[in-house]
Amino acid sequence: MLILGIDPGTRILGYSLLDTDGPKPSILAMDVLYLKNIPDFNQRIRRIFDSTIRIIDSFHPDHLAIEAPFFGKNVQSMLKLGRAQGVAIAAAMSRDISYTEYEPSVIKQIVTGNGIATKEQVATMLRSILQFDDHPHYLDATDALAVAYTCHMQLSNPMASLRDQLIPKTKRKKSAKKQWAEFVNNHPDIIPNN
Repeated sequence: MLILGIDPGTRILGYSLLDTDGPKPSILAMDVLYLKNIPDFNQRIRRIFDSTIRIIDSFHPDHLAIEAPFFGKNVQSMLKLGRAQGVAIAAAMSRDISYTEYEPSVIKQIVTGNGIATKEQVATMLRSILQFDDHPHYLDATDALAVAYTCHMQLSNPMASLRDQLIPKTKRKKSAKKQWAEFVNNHPDIIPNN
């Protein structure tokens, strides 16, 4: 199976192609789409769609693995990331390619064994696992490779849900409640107090 991994972004989007045929996965491509020099946001989104289509038509991947936007302090940034993710998924769907979305903490846990690892730690571990010498200028490329590798690991063990293996349900619920409580406390103007 050939997996297209995407780390969505509206300034820099990372992508990779991981070939999982054979005894060991191999990297066919790993790069970034540099979007910072495009001032109009709508044009950036269009470039993401067109470039994703071009990558798909060039390599013919079987599946798209994409990182989910994470909940952060800046809601506008999260919305923009969601749009970048959405157009990449739409491009894959327009070519009848299935997709899977992965939370950043799950990706980090699978690659490094630590759900809060840094981008540098993820890149170092991937170099060790997949034995490549390239040091990408942007860590978004290795983040995209990490998404593809996570997908490969999940597909290698289809009987178990990766998320349930790594994060107990009680911890997920508590974390989600805590995140929501923090959001409500930080945005009293948006959420009315009942």
